[in-house]
Amino acid sequence: MTDSPDLFPPDLPRIDHTGGWQPLPRRGALLYAAATGLTLGVSIGLGLGVAVSVVFDLERLRTILVVAALVLLAGAAFGVFRHRRIGWKLDADGFATRRGGLWWSETLVPVSRVQHLDLERGPLERRLGLATLVVHTAGTRMAAVKLPLLGFADAERLREHLARQVATDDAL
Repeated sequence: MTDSPDLFPPDLPRIDHTGGWQPLPRRGALLYAAATGLTLGVSIGLGLGVAVSVVFDLERLRTILVVAALVLLAGAAFGVFRHRRIGWKLDADGFATRRGGLWWSETLVPVSRVQHLDLERGPLERRLGLATLVVHTAGTRMAAVKLPLLGFADAERLREHLARQVATDDAL
């Protein structure tokens, strides 16, 4: 399927006219790594540290801290891995997201299903120039599709481009 030139305006950056998947900006990996590392470090690392200290009769506090730190680092590395496995594309079929490692999940949102679009930005996302694009849909099992940690300029342009497509489809 060939893409029409007016579907991809020149002001929309990083759009691959061949339909290829676009990666998230690397600066978002820091947030993914921190969130995953802290979640695993606290939830699993602390419990595992207590278990290791009891089973092997080790000094409890030091063992808990060491195990929690190791799990936190492993979680951070896993967070970077997960971040690099998220992509998006915009083509004639609509807006799509893809994520996964061993098991991939792809979600395609046809423009005709888009109800409205939001940008979400927490304080850390604002600091790093990132945003989460939320595409609210109709007639699907998921009410919204979120694409986290996009570059803010890309997220704004994608939102504007999708909104223009929706308005054009509504006018027809």
